[in-house]
Amino acid sequence: MRKAIQVTGLILLLQGVSGAIDHLAVQPFMGVFLNFFNRVIVPRVEILAAQPLFANLALAVLGLALIIAPARS
Repeated sequence: MRKAIQVTGLILLLQGVSGAIDHLAVQPFMGVFLNFFNRVIVPRVEILAAQPLFANLALAVLGLALIIAPARS
């Protein structure tokens, strides 16, 4: 179970960082997969659409927390 949580955290971390890069510049690497949150979820949620860079960085921090938390318990 710990590995599944850590893999989910890694995916969230990659999507958050990729979305932040895509927001600042064009993301040429695996854009469809890594920018799913940035291109599908963020525009549809009004609160996230107001601050897309913050939303992507928050997703990256959440992913990092999911990677670290199972290892500490």
